Parts: sequence; C-alpha cells; structure tokens
Amino acid sequence: ALMIPPQTSTIASHLPKAVGAAYAIAAARRHRPEHAILPDDAIAFCSFGDASANHSTAQGAFNAAQWTAFQSIPLPLLFCCEDNGIGISTKTPQGWIAATFGARAGLKYFSCDGLDIYDTHATALAAADYVRSRRKPAFLHVRTIRLYGHAGADMPTTYLPKAEVEAEEAQDPLLHSVRLLDQAGVLSPAAALEIYRETADRVARVAAEAVTRPRLKDAAGVMASLIPPARACRPTNGPTAEAREAAFGADLKAMDEPQIMSRLINWALTDLMLENPAIVMMGEDVGRKGGVYGVTQKLQARFGPDRMIDTLLDEQSILGLAIGMAQNGFIPMPEIQFLAYLHNAEDQIRGEAATLPFFSNGQFTNPMVLRIAGLGYQKGFGGHFHNDNSVAVLRDIPGVILACPSNGADAARMLRECVRLAREEQRVVVFLEPIALYPMRDLHADKDGLWMRRYPDRAETIALGEVGVEGEGADLAIVTFGNGTYLSHKVRPGIEAAGIRTRIVDIRWLSPLPKAALADAVAGCRHVLIVDETRHSGGVAEALMAHFHEVSDAKLARITAEDSFIATGPAYAATMPSAEGIAAAAIALAGGKA
Repeated sequence: ALMIPPQTSTIASHLPKAVGAAYAIAAARRHRPEHAILPDDAIAFCSFGDASANHSTAQGAFNAAQWTAFQSIPLPLLFCCEDNGIGISTKTPQGWIAATFGARAGLKYFSCDGLDIYDTHATALAAADYVRSRRKPAFLHVRTIRLYGHAGADMPTTYLPKAEVEAEEAQDPLLHSVRLLDQAGVLSPAAALEIYRETADRVARVAAEAVTRPRLKDAAGVMASLIPPARACRPTNGPTAEAREAAFGADLKAMDEPQIMSRLINWALTDLMLENPAIVMMGEDVGRKGGVYGVTQKLQARFGPDRMIDTLLDEQSILGLAIGMAQNGFIPMPEIQFLAYLHNAEDQIRGEAATLPFFSNGQFTNPMVLRIAGLGYQKGFGGHFHNDNSVAVLRDIPGVILACPSNGADAARMLRECVRLAREEQRVVVFLEPIALYPMRDLHADKDGLWMRRYPDRAETIALGEVGVEGEGADLAIVTFGNGTYLSHKVRPGIEAAGIRTRIVDIRWLSPLPKAALADAVAGCRHVLIVDETRHSGGVAEALMAHFHEVSDAKLARITAEDSFIATGPAYAATMPSAEGIAAAAIALAGGKA
C-alpha cells in the first residue's frame, strides 16, 4: 500500500529498476498507460549502503541516471546512501562516498549527519524538493552508524576492537534525538522514555499476534506466488485501417507475399504497438538504427523515440529500465542485442524481475517481453559472443517463460501470445529469436523460398504450451526447436526415402516445457530423436530425454551441440548439429533402409 517494492538483494540489484521507475513517472506524463499507478508528480526514492554503492550494478545505475539527466531527460530519482562506514567487516575508506559522489555530472549531491534529526530532515526535504521540481536525480548522503553486527549471526568483535564496537553503540541515534528534542524544549527525557516503553509494549503485543498467523508448510504454499495474478485489462480494439496504412505504408502490399522472419517480426511488433499504446521498446540500437539485423527498422519513425528508446550500452540498465517501467503500468519489450550479453545482466531477471511477485505475494509485478537475438549458425560472424547456444540460465529461473520460434509466421503468432501473457497475466517472458533464421529464404534448393512465410492474420496466435507438429509418421518423431527445426525439415525427405515415416515436433516453448503437449505429439511413434542445438551438458535435451523416458515407451536418442563455445570463420557450425548428422542419427535410430 505504501508503494515500497521488496528489496530482493543487498548487492544493489534494485538500483537499475529505481532508474526505470523514475523514468516511468516522467514517461507516463506523456503517454499514461492503462495500469499506471504512480502520480505525475511522484519521485522515486532508492536507499542503499556505502558498501553497496561500490557494486558494479550500483555504478551502472548511477551512470545511467547521470547519462539520462545529462541529456535533460526527466528522471525524478532520489538516491539515498546510508553511510555507516563499513560493509560487513570491510571498512569504507573515510571520505570515499563524499569524494566520489560530491561532483558527478548530472547528479546533485546533498549531505547530512544522520545523528542530527533536524539536519537530516531539512536536507532530505531540500533533496526531495530539488528532484520533484527539477525532475533531475540527486544523491542524498546520510552519515550513520551501525548498531550491533551486520546480521544476526555476525559478531563484530571478531573483526573490530571491542572498544570501537562499544563506541559505536554509544552513538545510538535515539539518544541523540532525545538530547536534541530536550534542548529544543520539545520533549523531556522522561516523556521520551515513556514513548519508548509504550512503543516497546505495542511491538510486543503485535508480535504476539503475528506469530499466531498461519505459516508456510509445504511446497505448494511456497510456490503459490511464483506465478503473478492475472489482471483485468480493457479490450483492445485493433487499429483502424487508416492507422495501419499510415504505419505500414507500402509494406501492406508486401504482406501478400512470403517474407523472411526478421520482416515478419517487424510487422508483428508494429501491429502490437498500434494495438497497445503501453508497449515501449528499449535497447542498444533499437531505435534510429533499427537493430543490428534490421528487425526494429522504421519503428522509431512510426512510434517516436518515447516508445523506441535507444539506451546506453549497459544490459543491466536496459533490463532495469524495463522492470521499473513495468511497475508503472507499461508493457516493456527490452532487447538484448545478443544472447551472450545477457550473462552480465542475468541477475536483473533472476534476482529482480522473476522474484518480485514471489517476495511480495503477488502484490508487485514487472511483466515484460524480453527479446534476445541468439543461438548459433551465423556464418563466420563474431565468434562466441555473437553466437551463443546456451539457454540454461533462462530455463533455470522459476516463473520465466522462454519462447523460441523457428519461422516467421510462428514468430508473429507467438509474439502476440507473449504480449498477452505480459499484459494480462503479468508474466516475465523471454522471446529468443534465432539470428541465423532471420534472413532464411530457402530450404532444399537455391531460391526455392520454402522457409519464407506470409504474414499471419492478426487474430492468429500460438498459445503458451502449443507445440507444432508436421507429418503423421509413426516410425520416428524428431523433437526440436529453432535452427534444429529448419535442419530437420531440410533432411526429412532423405529420411523418409530411407523408409522411415517421420513427423517433426517443434517445441516452441522451451520453459516451462509443454510436457503434456509433447507427450501427445509423439504418441504412437516408435522412435524419438531429440535434436538440440544447445550444449550436451545443461542443454534442453537433458530435460526432454528425462520427460520422454517417464511418459513414453519409444526408443530415445539425442543429438546435441558439443560442450564448447562457438568458433568464428569456416568452423562456425562445427560444434553444433548438422543436417548430415541429423539424417545419420535418424536412420541409425529408426533402422531405415540402407
């Protein structure tokens, strides 16, 4: 009720989303979303300790705030550093916070003595007034002390002299406050002591009542808040023909012809942004350039820089911006330029976005659709940083949905479902786009155009957990996704020429695995071959092998990528499944004709 989202970590992981929340306040003044909750004149307040201020996550947030303010973009954010001079047992160098934050560009510095309630109150008011009136970030440095240890099990006398610990305890801020109030003639020490005793008694009474409340007892109770509650949403009436014509222009005529995946994703994003004014995209190069691969081309011209935000180069700030904006009713669609660059910011998903409903019992959510260009098979480009075939960290986070299309039409339909899941069910969704399939046109022969698709009708979606099945063969089911789906289709005629009747199952939804749909999809098949472009250890195939072993009598085999990073140059695909390898594995498993 007080709009204080739970702090899920003490390593400053909440600072990037504070930047996002502050940005969202100003953004909502321009385009107020359906589910906005913060008033237009609000400010965001973010507190942390002097030790946490050194964390790279915190430094990224400070830098993002400064970078934003330097460009005169409204950002009503008050950072508050409670400086007690020590982090667990490691002391902060004396004067360090003042020296490093006293003169930062775009970040106004305020300082006060936390033991002086008058100084603290007056300085905090001045800082808040500056942020509220100027719409710029500020840094409030409050010098404090630490009573007792860092936490319950921490004994400060194991690393500090006893005299120093006792000296700190003698600086109890309650005693200082009583002294100041007495000197001002406001409250006598006897009256203050009576307030203290009454408060202690009240706390004891409330505690006695609180401990009688039901406690979590089983897994179901613990997991009940993993999935956030659904919320009521206004019906979305699709854009008018005039609005679509104005946005798409000549692209409308091109929709009658098959197109590559990247273009169909672009059109799907355009339609979604026309239908949902709360959708905001953010990321490095998504706006003016239109993305590294042109997926978001023309979107900034169609919707403006307010909804297509070119960010600084910092993945933690990109995801923090999305988390904070989601908490004020926006539907963020952040982009991480390449899958490998998620890893330096993955805690923003694991430690913040996915855990917020869990720690708040569903009272706070930050729905989003995170788009990531990834996986392998790019010919000779960028090595392992631009070709990353590991999704283990995403599949390991409870509550997160991971989607991966294999063709352009499926990508459009799945994107619509992903936005619905975020908007209506408040889910955190990751949409993994296979880079190598962005431009893919042909399947079997040059210029056959068989991997291109027409733009699907706007009413068409692919529901969460709905798998794709092509073919009815009972000899072999190839279960795969992404590039594996493409390669399996490429070799299917050869496999069937060997006398093996084959069906191809496109998983589409990698987490949570659509187990029931997968069991139905392979029902009646005597053999199941899993084609997994992720790594042998920790890859998707491990879960699939276990699942099919539990629910099917089919003979199982898998073909995966090697436990390796991806090379550049001619060996770009050497460590991953190949068309020839899939065909050989299929024939070896199902015993086709030689």
